[in-house]
Amino acid sequence: MNGGREDLRVDGRGCEDYRCVEVETDVVSNTSGSARIKLGHTDILVGVKAEMGTPKLERPDEGYLEFFVDCSANATPEFEGRGGDDLGTEIANTLYRTFNNKSSVDLKALCISPREHCWVLYVDVLLLECGGNLFDAISIAVKAALFNTRIPRVHVLMDEEGSKDIELSDDPYDCIRLGVENVPCIVTLCKIGCRHVVDASLQEEACSLASLLLSVTSKGAVTCMRKVGKGSLDPESIFEMMETGKRVGKVLHAALQSILHKEESLGPKRQKVGFLG
Repeated sequence: MNGGREDLRVDGRGCEDYRCVEVETDVVSNTSGSARIKLGHTDILVGVKAEMGTPKLERPDEGYLEFFVDCSANATPEFEGRGGDDLGTEIANTLYRTFNNKSSVDLKALCISPREHCWVLYVDVLLLECGGNLFDAISIAVKAALFNTRIPRVHVLMDEEGSKDIELSDDPYDCIRLGVENVPCIVTLCKIGCRHVVDASLQEEACSLASLLLSVTSKGAVTCMRKVGKGSLDPESIFEMMETGKRVGKVLHAALQSILHKEESLGPKRQKVGFLG
């Protein structure tokens, strides 16, 4: 707590510094897109599977995303029994709230035929190891996996009787990709004493009674906000934490976009570690 006042944490970081982030995409072969993120000792694997479905009644000309979070009991003993299920549901609900705006993902691009067919993206999140700051790491992994997602191009053909026939392209390079520039990342700020820190370790989380989760876009806009923890936050602290979250979020997005484009530019010859590495 005393180190926070001096902008110096136990591991030598400042209050607004993230731990080293390792990003690798295309790590699971039987998915439409995948990514693995290591943030300190937090290890996350995300797979995206594109399947055809029926558009929702309230949004007949859009596809949609479904989230499922599996908290492996091997990640931490706290995930054994109902503990992992409850946390998985909480994280999934947070992801739904994060993506519950039209600017995050172009859902109209997932529509094949209005009211009849659309692409449904099933986003599966697996927590391999828990070392603190789960929400931020998961949001980074989800954005990286969506960046890596390739969806087969579909052609809708009409026969003589007027019925529609759907034809999928056989060419693996004939696909559509989602624009992820507006996909937000979660920035968690933990209040420790009179200061707040980003990317808290497990030890720092244990010292914090209240945290603020901010969903921040690459332009620094906050799309949703949620307080967690039993402690309280005064209005002045919330304002300061929001300003910090916007500032840190813009830097995080820029660094993530840079590394994703750099990795993609290496092509199929890049060395892969894989999720078993």
